[in-house]
Amino acid sequence: MRHGFLLIDKPTGPTSHDMVGQVRRALGERKIGHLGTLDPAASGLLVLAVGAKALKVVELFKDLHKEYDAGVHFGAVSTTYDAEGVIETVERTPGWPEPSTVDIQNTIRDHFTGKVEQVPPAYSAIKTGGERAYRKMRQGKAVDLPARTVQIDACDISSYTYPDLSLHVACGSGTYIRSLAHDLGSAFRCGAYLSSLHRTMVGEWSVDNAADPEKVAWAQVIPLKDILSSFEGVEISEEEAEDLRHGRSINREVKPDTIAWSEGLPIAVLIPLKDGSQNSRARKVF
Repeated sequence: MRHGFLLIDKPTGPTSHDMVGQVRRALGERKIGHLGTLDPAASGLLVLAVGAKALKVVELFKDLHKEYDAGVHFGAVSTTYDAEGVIETVERTPGWPEPSTVDIQNTIRDHFTGKVEQVPPAYSAIKTGGERAYRKMRQGKAVDLPARTVQIDACDISSYTYPDLSLHVACGSGTYIRSLAHDLGSAFRCGAYLSSLHRTMVGEWSVDNAADPEKVAWAQVIPLKDILSSFEGVEISEEEAEDLRHGRSINREVKPDTIAWSEGLPIAVLIPLKDGSQNSRARKVF
């Protein structure tokens, strides 16, 4: 068995959990998770962690940069901020001008790039009061999510003919493209919702290299040695590995979050002791 990451090109329709289930059946491996979900209506790159050791390194990749191709439809709003919700047309006020390409470019530049204060959709997986926000909404409960700061590195217009706008968005983890679409509609006082979403990049991985979920094979799993190649690493003995597994320090001088390897597999994430010695201990054991 090969522990590692698998790149999947998710189609629209299934949930991310559906994709995990499909790959579990195809590979005959139960221990599979993902680095971040895609909504059912979204398509594109889904990065799966395959195998117990791969699942344990997921935390090292939790804040990856992402890129999307997004469709925005002006002139209506959605309860979920995308095409899956209840859509309501926004009536034009007399004399209201359709936003031009230049108007949109300037608004994006001034208000939707860099550090942006963004309110997540009420229909989201964010927990509020110990419960997922979308579950509260489905139960008819009030949901009031606070704004949070997100990073949008680039938001470029790919094409535009009112009421349909296509964007390419590069952003940090935690950014809701649904909220970006909704907020653009608010900025132009005409309403808008996310009509389509395709994720093209997660960190350094591209959807161009992703597998068809109908045809996945073990050969497409990227080994952990390659996945963790950008991290500091140190080869340790079996005796040192046993020490780490039992909470004991080892005589190794390391930088924080150095990966300890033994016989081709990651054993632990190491951090230096703060006692002035050259010893280190495991922050996490795999």
